[in-house]
Amino acid sequence: MRPGEERVARMALGMLVEPGCRELGVLVRSVGAQEALARAVGGFGISRALAGAVQARIRGSGVEGSPDVGAQLAERMEELAQRLGARIVTAVDDEWPLALDDLVKASREGNMLRRDTDPPMCVWLRGPLRFAETLERAVSVVGARAITGYGAYVASEFAYGLAESGWTVVSGGALGVDVTAHRGALAGAGATVAVLACGIDKAYPAANAAVLEQIGDEGLLVTEWPPGTHPHKTRFLTRNRVIAAATRGTVMIEAGSRSGARSTLGYARLLQRTAMVVPGPINSPMSVGCHVELRQPGTVLVTRVEEIIEEIGSIGELATPIQGAGRPEDVLDPLQARILDAVRPRRATTAEQIAATAGVSGRDARRNLPLLEELGFVVSGPDGYRLSSEPRGPVEGESPPAGRPAGRRGSAEPRPVRGEEQW
Repeated sequence: MRPGEERVARMALGMLVEPGCRELGVLVRSVGAQEALARAVGGFGISRALAGAVQARIRGSGVEGSPDVGAQLAERMEELAQRLGARIVTAVDDEWPLALDDLVKASREGNMLRRDTDPPMCVWLRGPLRFAETLERAVSVVGARAITGYGAYVASEFAYGLAESGWTVVSGGALGVDVTAHRGALAGAGATVAVLACGIDKAYPAANAAVLEQIGDEGLLVTEWPPGTHPHKTRFLTRNRVIAAATRGTVMIEAGSRSGARSTLGYARLLQRTAMVVPGPINSPMSVGCHVELRQPGTVLVTRVEEIIEEIGSIGELATPIQGAGRPEDVLDPLQARILDAVRPRRATTAEQIAATAGVSGRDARRNLPLLEELGFVVSGPDGYRLSSEPRGPVEGESPPAGRPAGRRGSAEPRPVRGEEQW
């Protein structure tokens, strides 16, 4: 079959059959798109349910009785796409992302999510970006529509940071986490893709019309449904599989116990993409789904953009470890720290008294107390040693005196002076 014929057949099948149909996908892979179209239109070699659904679409499209239903439907689709400033892409086009073909793995008997999760026959696109190239470094950000202030902060910050780092942010264009993530990516001057559950000509939800329009101008709007198609509840679940397949991983930010975002995360696991979840307050209904998912094996907890990139990026893109604030005492070795703990803050005591309190030898105390004084931790007087009010530790570029080892250098503010009540 010539590529042009394959493309026409896939476009027509995309009009005649609801996206994700496993029976149709198996048929196309076994006999080719053109033969599958002939069987679908003729009503032979397919199930009665599929044949009936195709005939209903043919009657509704007004091409019933046409000698070449496929060609006529494809021609109409191209004309409509041109009028809307959109384009149609199929698996035989260069712009097609091969990642979508992985949906074959999720479309099988016994799928715990949904049976009909086959790859799209074709997609409608609007926007200046190339589909396949835009998804080379992409991550999906999904979550609840009833977003809280916490969720809005996380979604916005994550999307902005990912965009600044050169990652495409993919979401579903819905209220809540979706639109917040899209806005964050746009603010970060990055690429963002909205996968819709309706026709390319429908701004749904209406509250997001301005953002969706901006995505169509600067990013990419994607849908499997032809123009004029209204969003239905089941279509949102169907489009979620595309969001998961199109990206290297999915980050879920806030989700109730029955959130549709959890289905996207489930598809990500089925497709062996990275499933990432942001934790929330344990008493928040909008974090219940997140915490349930975090108990699933293989789910990764993320709290920073760096951690997301570490999970889905290239080798060497590692997150900086989170460390506690440094203290001047960090330069001391264990013996020196033990001796310092035994020095009183106001009343001076002798080296021998300090040694007895610390449980070390007098020799060790006498050797290390001068170093502690040199570093500014203690001060000496006629009666012995007491704590300094402003311990400084080594200054920048200064090493501890030779022969008297110090530990890891600290870098944060000084530790507060201990009070007499500790003693």
